[in-house]
Amino acid sequence: MSSTLIAQNHVVDADAASLGLLVVRVCAGVAMAAHGYQKFFKGGKIAGTAGWFDSMGMRPGRFHAILAASTELGAGILFALGLVTPLAALAIVALMWVAGATVHWENGFMSAKDGIELNFIYAILAIGVATIGPGEYSLDHALCLIEDLDGVTGLLIAAVGGVGAALAQLAIFYRPPAGDDS
Repeated sequence: MSSTLIAQNHVVDADAASLGLLVVRVCAGVAMAAHGYQKFFKGGKIAGTAGWFDSMGMRPGRFHAILAASTELGAGILFALGLVTPLAALAIVALMWVAGATVHWENGFMSAKDGIELNFIYAILAIGVATIGPGEYSLDHALCLIEDLDGVTGLLIAAVGGVGAALAQLAIFYRPPAGDDS
């Protein structure tokens, strides 16, 4: 039997809402995990990513390459599964904030010009899911994990925790190369 949500005289099927959350989580999570997989196993791998991070001022580059790849892969998988969802969302927000600040900000908003658009969309999706909760079709729900960490709490974990983690990482490690106005 399907439960319902009522919002401003509009009845929403809770199963449909959970299905929608599943689609969003899986698509965004798998895409995020693919970025981590790529850093580990494709192209320049960790060594190439480390050189790129060093060149942009995220030193030590190897540490940040492994951190970014592991976080993208791990947070993406957790987000897709709906497992410890608010923490996976926090990690995605932190990743996107650091990527936006170090690589994309100077290019404006549009992704066609390598701007922050994609970072913004990933971060907002993660915050939205953390706020709503992962839905019934999630491991958090199946395992009765993190039952009270949605709503404002989920929003604060993902948004404030994610931005806070990113700002800490940037303050500790980011040193733009000389002549870079970032």
